[in-house]
Amino acid sequence: MDLLTVLGNVELFDGITPYELEAVSKICNERSYQAGDAITVQGEPGDELYVICDGFVEVLRSETPSDPSPRAIVNLGQGQIVGEMALVDRGPRSATVRSISEKTVVQVIQREDFERICDENYHLGYIVMRNIAADLSFKLRHQHLASG
Repeated sequence: MDLLTVLGNVELFDGITPYELEAVSKICNERSYQAGDAITVQGEPGDELYVICDGFVEVLRSETPSDPSPRAIVNLGQGQIVGEMALVDRGPRSATVRSISEKTVVQVIQREDFERICDENYHLGYIVMRNIAADLSFKLRHQHLASG
């Protein structure tokens, strides 16, 4: 599947124009991981967003830095993203993401590159940030309902 098709199916980019999607594709860099490879590590600084193009990843979270057995939160696949909080803040990674496929291919978007295209196109920035806010709101609401 080609990059524009994958990006076009990513909820984060829902509502942007084909021209804007093309601009996003130009700041993507492909990386591959093998099963067991860490893509992100909880607690480390983050400045990249990852779009999963092929394969699957597992999102793991530890309650404490010394926790020897992090808890699996979710498995994600093609068209899903991880690391979107890195586009919003400069905080540490909230989870570890690890490849669970023999080969996982992701497209990487650097925060600096993303900020640059958003400065050049406010509509793109608005739509993506609106989508991030809606997703985070959903996750918080779901977490609240599950614990309440």
